[in-house]
Amino acid sequence: MKPSIRRLLFAFLIIAALIALIVTLYLTMRPTEIYYSGNSGSLESMLKAGEVEELSVSGTYSVSIKKVGDKNFKYTANIPSRAIFEEDLYRWAEEIAAENPEVAQKIIDTNIQYNDPSRGTWITSLLPIALYAILFIVFMLIIRRANGANSQAMNFGKTNANQVRDIKVRFSDVAGAEEEKQELQEIVDFLKHPKKYMDIGARIPRGVLLVGPPGTGKTLFAKAVAGEANVPFFSISGSDFVEMFVGVGASRVRDLFDQAKKNMPCIIFIDEIDAVGRQRGAGLGGGNDEREQTLNQLLVQMDGFEAESSIIVMAATNRVDILDPALMRPGRFDRQIFVNIPDVKGREEIFKVHSRNKPLADEVNFKSLARLTAGFTGADIENLLNEAAILAAREDRKLINMKDISEAINKVMAGPAKKSRVVTESDKRITAYHESGHAIVAKLMKHCDNVHEVSIIPRGQAAGYTITLPDNDDNHMTRGKLLDNIAMLLAGRAAEELVIQDISTGASNDIQRASQLARKMVTEWGMSDEIGNMYLGASEEVFLGRDYQTQLNYSDAVAAKIDEEVKKILDMQYQVALDILKNNRDIMDAMVKVLFEKETIYEDEINALFGEKPSDEPTLFSSKLNRGEEPAKEDPKQEEPKQEQNKDEESTPNPQE
Repeated sequence: MKPSIRRLLFAFLIIAALIALIVTLYLTMRPTEIYYSGNSGSLESMLKAGEVEELSVSGTYSVSIKKVGDKNFKYTANIPSRAIFEEDLYRWAEEIAAENPEVAQKIIDTNIQYNDPSRGTWITSLLPIALYAILFIVFMLIIRRANGANSQAMNFGKTNANQVRDIKVRFSDVAGAEEEKQELQEIVDFLKHPKKYMDIGARIPRGVLLVGPPGTGKTLFAKAVAGEANVPFFSISGSDFVEMFVGVGASRVRDLFDQAKKNMPCIIFIDEIDAVGRQRGAGLGGGNDEREQTLNQLLVQMDGFEAESSIIVMAATNRVDILDPALMRPGRFDRQIFVNIPDVKGREEIFKVHSRNKPLADEVNFKSLARLTAGFTGADIENLLNEAAILAAREDRKLINMKDISEAINKVMAGPAKKSRVVTESDKRITAYHESGHAIVAKLMKHCDNVHEVSIIPRGQAAGYTITLPDNDDNHMTRGKLLDNIAMLLAGRAAEELVIQDISTGASNDIQRASQLARKMVTEWGMSDEIGNMYLGASEEVFLGRDYQTQLNYSDAVAAKIDEEVKKILDMQYQVALDILKNNRDIMDAMVKVLFEKETIYEDEINALFGEKPSDEPTLFSSKLNRGEEPAKEDPKQEEPKQEQNKDEESTPNPQE
């Protein structure tokens, strides 16, 4: 309901209640002298004269009579109420009982007819009470609304941090980051035993900044610290400080720290602190910007702690590069703890933690799962197991098996399968050759990841997919690996050109990813012979306004040279992929034939096409596990695959972003 309509309805209810009150008062406060007086005299006198044969009471306040010997006589009079009228009849009879007992007895024996004697009585009596109750409720609503508006205005500058005292999360609930646990354990020990640090003159870190990619468990670490130390935990997002009114954010910062001082020792956790802690003077606004005032107040509060303050400020961000330097200096955020993506051992521990409340089949192997999920964060693994549990429940099974986890990996990486989508034979043929091109080049290139699954079943926005996963976690990407990955990405387009003699839009994402890799090789990683070891990447500033009137840090001639080098890399690797597919056309045709039959082929079936002996043990991506069948045997007459010899142009490893 619109506010204007609500206000009109509210006013209408008030006016109606007032009118009802006036009418009620008018009806209930009539003068008493008109009672028992009608158009032909007094009712009392007619009763005492013995002229009344029958009485008829209508409603609550009206009476009419039937006169003795006169059927046409009409008389109506008002009475105070039925109860009072009956009392008056007996009183009048008593008054004349001594003089005329016969008439007195006649008054008592008078036939009284009541019209609707029950309903009219209690409804009419209840009406004034109901009207007064309605008026009281309306009045209380008005008062409550006024108080609510005043309270909201007064509390506008108060913090809306969520305070939690009894936190159940412990360090045992956080897996895959043992070194980070050790650093945070010192914070827990300080909150439990601050005196031993102060006695020796040690200054405990006042702030701890948790840095890392999304989903690595930064917020979970903060909760675990509070849970282990058993102290109050104030949680708030950085965006909760900033409002449209100048000064509100600073007021909320002050109120947050005031509450924290009343609950010492405690932890203040600011999630996504980059929303309020961005570098000052970077945008198009001035010094009176609300965000900057909020940051200034935060800096003052963090540096204004008393020497013996037991307040620890923890914050989380994945954009530490844009934070204000004053926020990062010692005395504010003394420590930066980088929570990285877990390695294979960490992923195995995370699988164990998130599977505590999930019944797993005996075949589920955490070590194998950890090896096949390189690059997965803790949040990814939790979501993966949750999807697997949903798949098992959908089929009314009590245990989660490896097939569920395999399907969950596909769903997380490529999206849900769309088996009901109608696909023409032409589109299916293009998709089959496209995905076969990816798989064959990835299989034969030296530095590409292992091919685990190829499918022409649409998932998400893709018409098909090829899953390649690394065997281990690589901290560095060599030049040879990057070039091989570019060739693998472009192999789908090369297969289309080779077989169909045409190209489609299915390679748009592949071309985009390959171009990004090639450009970073040239501009950021110094892997171009022409450009050399020079960084020419665009700087990621805090705001667009920072570069409002600035120029690129290289000339137009260098920009043209960069484009030439990027195109050179793409063309060279496209030709590499095309040559491999030409030399292994028979394997590609065989793979397409199997894809048309089964729609999805797994690791052992792919290896069989290349003449490799399948493993006896079923793996996560094997036909034994996913289809419950034996893989196709290799043809003994099939020629050995002609692998294109890729030049191993290793260069000095460069750190990733």
